Amino acid sequence: MVNLPMSDPNLLVGMQTHDDAGVYRLSDELALVQTVDYFTPIVDDPYMFGRIAAANAFSDIYAMGATPITAMNIVGYPISKLPPETLAKILQGGADTVREAGAVLMGGHSIDDTDPKYGLAVTGTCHPNNIWTNAGAQPGDALVLTKPIGIGIITTAIKQGLTIPDEEQQVATVMATLNRVAADTAKHYSVHACTDITGFGLLGHVLEVAQGSSATVRIAAKSVPVLGNAFVFAEQGAVPGGSKRNLDYVRSTTTFDSDVSELWQIVLADAITSGGLLVAVPEEEAGRLVEELQENGVTWAAKIGEVVAPVKGADVIVSL
Repeated sequence: MVNLPMSDPNLLVGMQTHDDAGVYRLSDELALVQTVDYFTPIVDDPYMFGRIAAANAFSDIYAMGATPITAMNIVGYPISKLPPETLAKILQGGADTVREAGAVLMGGHSIDDTDPKYGLAVTGTCHPNNIWTNAGAQPGDALVLTKPIGIGIITTAIKQGLTIPDEEQQVATVMATLNRVAADTAKHYSVHACTDITGFGLLGHVLEVAQGSSATVRIAAKSVPVLGNAFVFAEQGAVPGGSKRNLDYVRSTTTFDSDVSELWQIVLADAITSGGLLVAVPEEEAGRLVEELQENGVTWAAKIGEVVAPVKGADVIVSL
């Protein structure tokens, strides 16, 4: 992608960084936060696909510390191959998630496509001085993760016929869950950095935080929440190509302790759809944040690591 430099002083977050959404200041008190995301079906159920795709799009708004206000559908659909009832279910799933987020669905755009695709363009608002980015983590911060990883492995296992219905329901529920409660809870704490865990996997997004913050991040692998049989399925070869590419990408800047197996590494690099928030807060606030998240229903929340002063040649250090 070509990066076109923008000189508008009101563009607070643009293409020059790896942040989750763009931010434009309208006044001293108000900024717009905008994002767009869509993809092909990740599950067979069209209604759940709609909910997951919508939750994934909203996640970028929550990761910036903003409140979503409007959304617009983006649809690609093979009208000659699939019945209109399937599209109706996808759109219903998206609309229900928009409603759950407290936003308004304004319309959208559709095209005749070879494969179904769905997502949202979402606009949110925040105070210009209260924007969360992925570049503000400080030595002494703890990292809190709000959803489990292993989603890409589980969904690949579903495609390979390795799962049981309970596993399929669990991963769909995790993906369809908005990060709204997690973000609203975190707003009561001293958030120094935040991002959502998606296609680059936990390690890829942690690397962005480390590099953007000019710090080193230490991850305790056994503290990271992992879905069900992700390790079992990974051993059986149910690993998305994106997860393998993620691991290849982070190797040169990530130091793995000798007891962190290749299996652990691929799970930590697993490409995720609609993952949780990764929040950097002062160490002294982390325990209470995790407790409050769990009390508010974010049951997977866990402290998974810490931010330290830069370590030469290791932006990310992973131990068991």
